[in-house]
Amino acid sequence: MRFIYSFFSFAGTDMVLPRRISLLLLFCSPPLVFAADNSTETPCDRRCLANARVEKELVSAPQNDNCTMTVKITSMQYEMLSFDTKVMQMNSRIKVNMEWKDPDLGWMQERSRIPTIVLPIDKIWIPRIVLDNAIETTMEPYTNDVQVRRDGTVSHAVVLFTTVSCQINLFNYPFVEGSCPVAINGWCQKTCSLALQIADNVTLVGGSRGEWQTTRVVKTVDASKRVYLQVALTINPFTAFVTLILPSGLILLADLVSFALPFEGGERNSFKVTLVLSFTMFLLILSDHLPNGGHCNPLLYYHFSFCLVCLVMSMLVSIVLTRLAADDSFLVCRGSAKVHPSDGGKANDSLDREKDTSAITTKSGHPASETTTLQKIANLLETMDAREKKIESKVAFAYLLDKFCFGFFIIIYVLYAIILIAITRTDICKVNNLDFWDESHREDENFDYSYSN
Repeated sequence: MRFIYSFFSFAGTDMVLPRRISLLLLFCSPPLVFAADNSTETPCDRRCLANARVEKELVSAPQNDNCTMTVKITSMQYEMLSFDTKVMQMNSRIKVNMEWKDPDLGWMQERSRIPTIVLPIDKIWIPRIVLDNAIETTMEPYTNDVQVRRDGTVSHAVVLFTTVSCQINLFNYPFVEGSCPVAINGWCQKTCSLALQIADNVTLVGGSRGEWQTTRVVKTVDASKRVYLQVALTINPFTAFVTLILPSGLILLADLVSFALPFEGGERNSFKVTLVLSFTMFLLILSDHLPNGGHCNPLLYYHFSFCLVCLVMSMLVSIVLTRLAADDSFLVCRGSAKVHPSDGGKANDSLDREKDTSAITTKSGHPASETTTLQKIANLLETMDAREKKIESKVAFAYLLDKFCFGFFIIIYVLYAIILIAITRTDICKVNNLDFWDESHREDENFDYSYSN
């Protein structure tokens, strides 16, 4: 006060009263401003806001009055990792971008105007996605942080590694086109539920995996308002055609060509046995590659069975014709009329003895003995000629039957090809790949998983 009084005294008496008041306010204002600045609090930054939400320990789900938690799936990225044809299981990778609202995480009532913050995933509640038809599912976070907006909206991305069981019609394998559902849904337990609102933004990456190819993935809603991803699949038939269908056709063709081989020496029988054994190896490959049971067995099983029956019948016919050419009977127990080497040796010995006897008789000079010897020789030659004619007639009859069997197999193969083409062009077998839902359980829940804008 003494300083102010001295100032007014120094200013003189000529200063008017308003000017003196202004000077007084000028000297007094800086301390007032500093006092106001010291009383203002320091604004809270992003980390401060994040730490305040972490301290709340909001690890439980946000629960409203009807105990329903709504999660919006904004987009999905689907990738098929593999498809096991033997067990009909598909392994997939699905990236899910989702949002949900937790009002307790927002800061609308606070003075801070920061739009978004980042929180660790282990400090807040994260929804668990359920797959209705999954055999095994693993959910991993795409990142270890979530983004929270000012109104409490949480944005997060997860990656689902799932194995689902597929029922695909393999009747026309390897020319197959089918679909496999992936039922991504929430859950419902009496009064509480987790509702998913799935958008139509579904993209496909990595379409080809082995012989199976993914052509498209679409979100589908059925008549019961159940939502699932419809994965359209097709097979590249090149591998199966080269390893299964083409060898079976070539083996049948080789069996037909083998009718040109003579069956007397046994070369044809050995060749046909080799064909049967080779075809058995392809049966083992088919059994290891395709499922052994199911509603719609692949037509390839019936094709291989038909080919095996035809090959075995052709082998048996060749063996029977070989027997018929050697004997006039199909029965093994009946004595053979074929001239064996031992019998031929006996005949030659008899002939030699007759010649020796004739020579001796001629030398001795008895005409009656010479006539008897010549008669015996003539009878022996006639018998040998009759046997040769009989053998030639049996061989000719066997070759006639062989030509008949050759024509019979050609007719059977042509008819079989026509019937096979006709069957493959008709829709004989149908499968229901949505039978994994329990209808009675769904009726009790009466829960709607559909997406609405």
